[in-house]
Amino acid sequence: MTKAETGKLGEESVCKYLIGQGYRIAARNYRIKGGEIDIIAENGDYIAFVEVKARKPDSMVSGFEAVNKRKQGLIIKTAADYCCKHPSILQPRFDVAKVIIDGGKVLSIDYMTNAYDTTGYNIIF
Repeated sequence: MTKAETGKLGEESVCKYLIGQGYRIAARNYRIKGGEIDIIAENGDYIAFVEVKARKPDSMVSGFEAVNKRKQGLIIKTAADYCCKHPSILQPRFDVAKVIIDGGKVLSIDYMTNAYDTTGYNIIF
């Protein structure tokens, strides 16, 4: 599998997981100049901005570690843009999903709710 195929499979798997948890997928691959959000999902209380990191079992960097401060800042900026264009009364939340894939098969999904917040950024939701 190519890196792009692995990423797409990871995102598809997380969408199915979220739907199973009662979420509605509002958007996928939402982009602005300088940022992208893999999945935007709503559950009636929260609007979750989800970063998906698909990895092979022997990956040196965990999917959670890969969402560093710089990446978080880009996601927060992109989420603010989305919220301006799609006003909502839901509480925003930033989640990260780590998907382990081997040979085209999803082995596991590890989902971290509220993985980080906007502390230290000049953005208010």
